[in-house]
Amino acid sequence: MELEMESQTRTAKGDDQPSVFGTTNRPITLKFEDVVYRVKTKQKKGRWWMKGGEEERMILKGVAGVVMPGEMLAMLGPSGSGKTTLLTALGGRLGGNLSGTVTYNGKPFSNAMKRNTGFVTQDDVLYPHLTVTETLVFTARLRLPNSLTKQDKATHAMSVITRLGLTRCKDNIIGSPLLRGVSGGERKRVSIGQEMLINPSLIFLDEPTSGLDSTTAQRIVSTLWELAQGGRTVVMTIHQPSSRLFYMFHKILLLSDGHPLYFGNGSQALDYFSTIGHAPSLPMNPADFILDLANGVSSDDAGEDRAVVKQYLASAYNSNLADKVKKEVKEIENYGTESMQEKRMERWNTSWWEQFTVLLQRGVKERKHEAFSGLKIVQVLVVAFLTGLLWWQSGISHLQDQIGLLFFYTGFWGFFPLFQAIFTFPQERMMLTKERSSGMYRLSSYFMSRMAGDLPMELVLPTIFVIITYWMGGLNHSPANFFETLFVLLYSVVVSEGIGLALGALVMDLKAATTLGSVIMLTFQLAGGYYVQNVPPFISWIKYISVSHYTYKLLIDSQYSTDQTYPCAPNVTCKVGDFPAVKLVGFGSKGTSIAALAVMLVGYRLIAYLALMRVGATPR
Repeated sequence: MELEMESQTRTAKGDDQPSVFGTTNRPITLKFEDVVYRVKTKQKKGRWWMKGGEEERMILKGVAGVVMPGEMLAMLGPSGSGKTTLLTALGGRLGGNLSGTVTYNGKPFSNAMKRNTGFVTQDDVLYPHLTVTETLVFTARLRLPNSLTKQDKATHAMSVITRLGLTRCKDNIIGSPLLRGVSGGERKRVSIGQEMLINPSLIFLDEPTSGLDSTTAQRIVSTLWELAQGGRTVVMTIHQPSSRLFYMFHKILLLSDGHPLYFGNGSQALDYFSTIGHAPSLPMNPADFILDLANGVSSDDAGEDRAVVKQYLASAYNSNLADKVKKEVKEIENYGTESMQEKRMERWNTSWWEQFTVLLQRGVKERKHEAFSGLKIVQVLVVAFLTGLLWWQSGISHLQDQIGLLFFYTGFWGFFPLFQAIFTFPQERMMLTKERSSGMYRLSSYFMSRMAGDLPMELVLPTIFVIITYWMGGLNHSPANFFETLFVLLYSVVVSEGIGLALGALVMDLKAATTLGSVIMLTFQLAGGYYVQNVPPFISWIKYISVSHYTYKLLIDSQYSTDQTYPCAPNVTCKVGDFPAVKLVGFGSKGTSIAALAVMLVGYRLIAYLALMRVGATPR
């Protein structure tokens, strides 16, 4: 561990610049043997009354191989062949029914290995509003150890930017399909750069050239080839490489329906298939030829059954290559066994507070565009002024109208924050999965930074709404009453937001979560105490779990007192407390209402936190 920190310190300070693309201090030999992976799938029902059962499907069927430092392995195969599943298994990120042996310098996957492993997913999961520099600097502050200063980490990030050729676009935002940003190739290099920050010895990449033109793909693979030349072990899946790319790979693993069809040097692949009776009939890209074979398409006989071709190739592999590959796995030495011995180390590179601080800064930078979007501001302002005009100076002489305004507060600011919060975790699921799988931060630091960062932004719009509608609606002009009303409304906004967070984290499906949220809030509204005054006893308990009920009760208390009167008839005054809509909820018991909302505030967020614990946890 000390050696790793010293190396990173030298790199960050510029004393050993070649280390970013130069040699790695810990060469890793990756071996895998008899890797089998099974999943259970539901059988289709025959008739509506018949219950569908489960069947077990084998995704990987005894795959073996070895990749040494300085080598780049490309896994090829048609869609559904098991490439990504195998890559995920080798990267220590696949749980479930996985069997076989996967070792790293002769040892199983561990925290020490995770620190020396980079994993680049097929989809570039990046924040669209952050610049290239911000993205890499924030990642460096999270992934590099506390032994480096903030400036050292920023310097190291800039070094990676230079080495990956991202200097030209370093101040451009990442962008998204709806937001113009850097190009696809630059975005892919940013994703690779995030993993290169830790100077990994072992790098996994899932379809790094997907969606890129041939020139950009060539540049990406050339970059990976340079990384391998520095003593790193590079493993990738790739769909359909050009012939130029194909001959850059040191080793090829060809898969079809989970069966290995070839493992060995890429330059010898065509010779192997020629020896078993499958040679190309005309000069062509070797990758295209072997992928045709993996799909069961033989150049010799176009009418031959594809399943027969695949079965023949799998049998040929078992007869000609399987034993040879297993022998190679057993005979090749492990590099750096002593240097990679498991030592007692902290699980996290950075402290809880450092993680919280960085995540808070990053989150505010990214989400300020969404929190204060023009559409959202216009929506609130239009509703606020319309509400003020409808309830224009209603006064206590129109008590029913005033109470209606207070209940509208509970309705609008029950639904609005809930539906904003529902999108929080489903939208960030991919990012959370990616970063937690890499061991970047604790879930608690992420969750608390998210709560702290969102709170001020979520309270600005309801504050503006109250300022506009309170005075236009003719509510009690006393400053004390105004601030009490504002406090109650903001308190209910935070509670309603918690319901949205919990629903989003539990369901992780926006359509289902919004539907469920609508049902819950409408139920709370109906039981709030305004619409129905004679509620049957068997269903009246709903009001005790209703946010709307407690908010409405506190808003009534913030405006009126027990001895206050209103004109109920010409020259006749009545007590506000005797008004039916007020009498039903009653005065007093502020402490009980505040405590009930406090329980909901904490409880819903606790539910959200527990639901998030299943997201992004690396299987061990």
